[in-house]
Amino acid sequence: MLSRHRPLGRAGGALLGIALVAAIAAALIPVRDNTSTATDALALVVPVVVAAWAGGRISALLTAAIAATTLEVMFLPPFNTFKLDFFEDAVALGVFTIVALAVGTLVALEAERGQLAEQRAAEIQSLYEERRSMEEEQQRLAAEKRALELVGDYRSALLRSVSHDLRTPLSTIRAVTSDLRDGTVYDADTRDELLDLVGDEADRLDRLVTNLLSLSRIEAGSLAPERQAVPLDELLTDRVRKLNRVLREARVQVDVPFTLPLADADYTLIDQVLTNLLENAARHSPSGGTIRVRARERDGWIEVAVSDQGPGIDPADRSRIFEPFTKGVGSSSSGVGLAICRAIVEAHGGSIEVQPANPGGAEFVFTLPVHRA
Repeated sequence: MLSRHRPLGRAGGALLGIALVAAIAAALIPVRDNTSTATDALALVVPVVVAAWAGGRISALLTAAIAATTLEVMFLPPFNTFKLDFFEDAVALGVFTIVALAVGTLVALEAERGQLAEQRAAEIQSLYEERRSMEEEQQRLAAEKRALELVGDYRSALLRSVSHDLRTPLSTIRAVTSDLRDGTVYDADTRDELLDLVGDEADRLDRLVTNLLSLSRIEAGSLAPERQAVPLDELLTDRVRKLNRVLREARVQVDVPFTLPLADADYTLIDQVLTNLLENAARHSPSGGTIRVRARERDGWIEVAVSDQGPGIDPADRSRIFEPFTKGVGSSSSGVGLAICRAIVEAHGGSIEVQPANPGGAEFVFTLPVHRA
């Protein structure tokens, strides 16, 4: 197998060695009367070494045989015959043949060892590359597996959330409409209250569906705010008014200065953020508690805060409360509202965080850029 990797192969090495023998002989014949037998013999060993390097042991043996024949015929008297006149010449020919064969064999073996070492190094490198490729493939498959598991977890959490959050308002709407259809007689106040209840639950369903649609846009990476100049004081006042039935158990304080600059934001998306935060505050506030909404300009940004007087959020949960389907202890929410808030705010280049409120509860603070005319 190693002979295949010789520079010239067996035949090429032998031909090269024979050609060198012929060239050296042609160069030395004109001056052979003035050179010693040792000089001629040493010169003819060179082709054997070259043949051993280029073609291996077989090429070296063939070249050595040709070189010995050339030495005997051309450089040992009588010239141009196979006859030897002196015993010393016969010994010299024998020694040359042995030396040529030994040197050729050693060079060939050394070359084979070098090639074997190169081959083993190449095999080790190939195995290393194959192992690295396998490790990369394993990492890719592991990442795909984690992604699939995450999708499965999200799907399961979404199904649990939807089944619970949709069933509750739908059950209320079904019960009220069934009673009204059956002709149950109610006084005017009770009837109005039931109809308001149906409206509240329908609004609740609408907000849930809006959140789920927004979540799908976020997961698909298609959430792109359509920015415009937004007056946050008007937006906050309008949102509190529309959520008056959700906030009816709490007192709402809105603190927005008249000098507050316009925000560079998507009106509809920020309206959704405020809706989720106010609904979250109403859900966790005790009856008669205070929900505070304030906005301030800070260093080219508008800071908006919504706080409640509820039980607050455990410090260990503050870093994960904005993850999809994450719920606080005792929470009955779908677990997507705060995740949507974070995605919307970050899409505007802002940030959102939760911190303890004073004197108690939780305060959600997010920032929006100021609109530049």
